[in-house]
Amino acid sequence: MRVLLLCDDYYHPGEIPIRGVEPLRAKGITIDVIQNAEEFDPATLPDYAAVIMSKCDHTTKQNEDSWKTEVIQDAFVEYVEKGGGLLVTHSGTIIGKATAKLDKLIGCKFAFHPANCPVLVQPLKPHPVTNGAKGFWETDEHYNIEILANDIDIFLAAYAGPQGEEGKYETEPYFNNPGCIAPAGYVRTQGNGRVCVLTPGHIGEVWLNPQYQILLENAIRWCAGG
Repeated sequence: MRVLLLCDDYYHPGEIPIRGVEPLRAKGITIDVIQNAEEFDPATLPDYAAVIMSKCDHTTKQNEDSWKTEVIQDAFVEYVEKGGGLLVTHSGTIIGKATAKLDKLIGCKFAFHPANCPVLVQPLKPHPVTNGAKGFWETDEHYNIEILANDIDIFLAAYAGPQGEEGKYETEPYFNNPGCIAPAGYVRTQGNGRVCVLTPGHIGEVWLNPQYQILLENAIRWCAGG
């Protein structure tokens, strides 16, 4: 199976997902990597069984110009609707100034997060993406997302306790709640294709956690139609 990884932006160095997907190569998954979005040709999308988007709209970490042009957004919509698979991780949920088409395809947009804190990632129900995976704790950004699609199927949740005064966004409504549960993984379909979103993954240790590795492999194979 051939997969494309798009990664690297100002807040999310590409080295983290690159290291995170490396163990999957031993599972029969060939992974091409593009960090500089200027090198991405949307015409190559049909060459891949699935695409991992771990990148906001920054072209690179040094270049914050948007790479998600109308042409590229249209290409992703066409790719998925014709049967392609799109796995969006962490920073891929961050919207740009003019990314509405791609945001609608992904089905959510990043809202906010407190400071890095202990986060419990927990499967909610049996699903092909959670098959064999157990809950795990890691220090991570506890993403809160705004759902944009009405057909998402949530299979994974993330829980974080109250953060205290050392947290980052003290004014946010859930900042010091007794606990906050947020969607951490869901799937949806569009046309003949499949989309999966996994929000954990700001910290490299999350990517390399054995349980997250199971989720990643399962998500890639599910997106690819398996």
